[in-house]
Amino acid sequence: MSDHSAPPNPLDGLALETLAVRAGHHRTEQGEHSEPIFTTSSYVFDSAEQAAARFSGEEAGNVYSRYTNPTVRIFEERIAALEGGDDAVATASGMSAILSTCMALLASGDKIVCSKSVFGTTTVLFTKYMKKFGVDVEFVTLTDISAWENAVCSKTKLLFAETPSNPLCDIADIQALKKVAQSCDALLVIDNCFCTPALQTPIALGADLIIHSATKYLDGQGRCMGGAVVGSFALMDEVRGFLRSCGPTMSPFNAWVCLKGLETLAIRMQAHSQNAMALATWLDAQESVETVFYGGLTDHPNHALAAKQQSAFGGVLSFKVKGGKAEAWQVINHTQFLSITANLGDTKTTICHPATTTHGRLSDEDKKQAGITDNLVRVSVGLENIHDIQHDLQRGLSLI
Repeated sequence: MSDHSAPPNPLDGLALETLAVRAGHHRTEQGEHSEPIFTTSSYVFDSAEQAAARFSGEEAGNVYSRYTNPTVRIFEERIAALEGGDDAVATASGMSAILSTCMALLASGDKIVCSKSVFGTTTVLFTKYMKKFGVDVEFVTLTDISAWENAVCSKTKLLFAETPSNPLCDIADIQALKKVAQSCDALLVIDNCFCTPALQTPIALGADLIIHSATKYLDGQGRCMGGAVVGSFALMDEVRGFLRSCGPTMSPFNAWVCLKGLETLAIRMQAHSQNAMALATWLDAQESVETVFYGGLTDHPNHALAAKQQSAFGGVLSFKVKGGKAEAWQVINHTQFLSITANLGDTKTTICHPATTTHGRLSDEDKKQAGITDNLVRVSVGLENIHDIQHDLQRGLSLI
């Protein structure tokens, strides 16, 4: 349970690299140096009176691991510290983080305004499932602030955006979106999966809530599933209440794995960004490549905004080959060590065809609206030698 009256944290004011290693861990009487994994479903109380106080929320402490677990709590406190939020709620996956946010904070008749440039499953969640519960959804162009302004109304409760977007790396003006959200008394929700707090802190720019798929860069090695929502104490109490009743919970082991990932987050994100910048520049010079989408390129339409909001440009890019699906698949299929998988944020470079994987469930019209074409390839650039990555891609590119 959240403890709003907790004493000041001795780590307050320390740098992100320090917080990523230290925040949230309060040593037990065993004096452990590494965070412990509490593999327990329930907790024993000193008395019936204490049990009653814990269940009612009158006394802080663990109740049941569906919504209170010490290892998960360390992860929650650490990601909240990194993002600059009051509190965080850990979930079973990134999608369950979005679902929990919506179910906790929306009611029938409310409206979501969402960018067209989001992960395909996010679109499915909003259009297929949230609409079943009477929640209206309108999709707008991420970078067109006037479109956001025209879409909001008195029923709008959430503005949802990814920045950079998946997979085209469009950049949202977070401060401008905050003004739109304030105009209709709505909450601004930013999916910070591509940048993580190592490169971008949306709360500092005005966001109310941060969404993470911890499966991606927070773990960083493709080992487990997880998600997180970061925000104010009041909002997190609502989201945690949904987990208490409905249970899309992060497991203690997965929380521990993500904690180990966070310890190297800052240096990994800089290395991912360095490799991605080199790969984007190289791809941009290839005759068989039509367009490269990466915020670090100076000819990217949102480059200046990306440079303002981010300390680096991240590890994900996409590019269009000259041709169609056959040519895109040719590039993918001729790689020898790149991993053909739709996951991202891994130390291993991954490559996929968004139109038939991450956005494959979208209709042709929705794909068109989101800019997902048959000749588009997405690469999550890992930590291998950059020349080896380039050479592996060159095998297929040279055949176009």
